[in-house]
Amino acid sequence: MVISTTLHKSSCRLTMIFALIFVIALVDAAVVHSHSSHLNKEREEDGAYSPRNRLHASDSGEHNNEFDHESIVGSAKEAEEYDHLPPEEAKRRLRILLTKMDLNRDEQIDKKELKAWILRSFKMLSVEEAQEHLEDADENGDGKVTWNEYIVDAYGTDESEETLTIDKENQQLIEDDRIMWKAADRNGDDVLEGDEWVAFSHPEEHPDMLPHILKQTLRDKDTDQDGSISFQEYIGDRGKEHDKEWLHVEKDKFDHELDKDGDGKLNGNEILSWVVPSNEDIAEEEVLHLFSTSDDDENDILSFDEILDHHDTFVGSEATDYGDQLHNIHHFQDEL
Repeated sequence: MVISTTLHKSSCRLTMIFALIFVIALVDAAVVHSHSSHLNKEREEDGAYSPRNRLHASDSGEHNNEFDHESIVGSAKEAEEYDHLPPEEAKRRLRILLTKMDLNRDEQIDKKELKAWILRSFKMLSVEEAQEHLEDADENGDGKVTWNEYIVDAYGTDESEETLTIDKENQQLIEDDRIMWKAADRNGDDVLEGDEWVAFSHPEEHPDMLPHILKQTLRDKDTDQDGSISFQEYIGDRGKEHDKEWLHVEKDKFDHELDKDGDGKLNGNEILSWVVPSNEDIAEEEVLHLFSTSDDDENDILSFDEILDHHDTFVGSEATDYGDQLHNIHHFQDEL
C-alpha cells in the first residue's frame, strides 16, 4: 500500500513537471513576435516589388504594429528585443532615440523630423536584411558572396550554374539575377559585398539599378514591343482570374494613379512608379499613422511626453503580460 501511494505521488509529480514545461513553452511562444527579414525582391500580383509596409495591415484590416516598431528602431532584431523589455526600460531607450530624432533640440518631434528618421530606419532595415541574407549565402564565411554561392543559396542546389539543370522559368530568373548582379558589382570582380550586396538585394531602392528594372519590366509586359505598357498589357493574364468589378478598380488605378500624363499607356518613369514602391510615400503614410494615434492635444506636433505615453505604439513592450505569466509559473512551481 505504501509503495502504491509513493508511485501515485511520483506519477502526479511527473505529470505536473511535464505540464510546467508545456506552460513555459507556451509563454516563450507567446512573447516572440515575428519580426523577420524578407528581401524586398518579393513581388506583388501585378509584378511590382512588394512595398516595405506590405504587412502593416492584413486583408481583414487588422493592424500589425511590427512595422511601426521597426520604422522607429531601424532593426527587426532590436524591435523584437524591445518587445521583451519592462515598460520603463522601453521608455528609457525610446527617449534616447527621441534625442537623436529631435534635430532642433526642442524636445518635440515634428512631421519632417519623424519622416527623416523613418527613411533612415528603412535604409538600416535594408542593410540588416541584406546582411542576414549574405550570411545565409556566404558558404565559406569570408563576408562576400560569389555568383556560385548565390546560385546554391537561391536555387537550393549544390550544383554550379554550368551543370545545373533548370526549367525555363528558373532560367529566366537566373538571367535576370545575373544582370542585376553585374549592375551591382561596381568593381567588376564578380563578387558582391557591402553596398554592392545591399544594392543587389534591394535593387528597387538604388537609382543605378532602376534602368535594369525598367528594361526587365518592358521585356515581361510589353507584348507588342512599342516601348510602353497599355492597360491590357498591365492586366495581362490576371484578367482571367478576376471579375468585372476588379477590372473596373484596376482601370481606375491605371488611369488616375499610374498614367500621369493621361495618354492611355505607361512610359518610363510611369512604369517605375508602378513597379517600384516609393519609400517616401510609405514614410509619409507612417508619419500620419503615428501622429493620429499619439498626438493627444492635436497640435500637429509630438512632444516627448506624448510619444512616451504611447511608447507601445512606437517600440512595443509585452513585458507586463510576460511578467504575469511568469508569476503564474512560479506559483505553480511552489505547489509542486
